Amino acid sequence: MDPGTSVMGYGVIMVKGNETKLIQYGVIHLSKYTTHELKLKKIFERVIGIIDDFDPDEVALEAPFYGKNVQSMLKLGRAQGVAMAAALSREIPIAEYSPKKVKQSVTGNGNASKEQVANMLKTILKCDLEPKLFDATDALAVALCHHYNGNSAVAKTKSWKSFITDNPGRVK
Repeated sequence: MDPGTSVMGYGVIMVKGNETKLIQYGVIHLSKYTTHELKLKKIFERVIGIIDDFDPDEVALEAPFYGKNVQSMLKLGRAQGVAMAAALSREIPIAEYSPKKVKQSVTGNGNASKEQVANMLKTILKCDLEPKLFDATDALAVALCHHYNGNSAVAKTKSWKSFITDNPGRVK
C-alpha cells in the first residue's frame, strides 16, 4: 500500500514459486472527504475491505518521508498508521519500506522516477498498467519490494551460480 490523504494506492500480487502475478491494483480517492478524521476512517474501512476480499498473507506499506512540510508528513504517518491498524486488526503481519528502498528493489535505482517504476512493473508483471495511476503502481512496487526482501534468494544461496539457477526470471 502507498498511504496518502488525498489518494491512497493499493496493489495485490500473488507469488507462487518464481511466478509473480498481478491480482488487482487501484486507488482510493479521499479528497472528497472534508475532514482528516473522515479520511482516516475511510482508509481503515477500505483497507479492511481489501483484506477481507483478498485474504493476504502479509501487508507491506511505503513509509512516509520527510520533505519540506512537517504537517504533510504527520498526515501521511497517520494514514499509514490507520492502514497498519486495519491489517493488525485482522492479524496480518505488516512491513514498511522507504520510498528509496522500494525504487531500488524494483528498478535497481533508488532515485528512479514514478514513470520508470511503472515501466519496470509492466515488464516484471507482464501486463499493461493504467498510465498515470502512480499511487497504484507505487503500491505494486511496495508489494514487489516486500516479496524481494522477504524471500531473499541471495541470503539462501551460497553462490551466484546457484542464485541464477534458482531465480532465472530475475536475471537480465
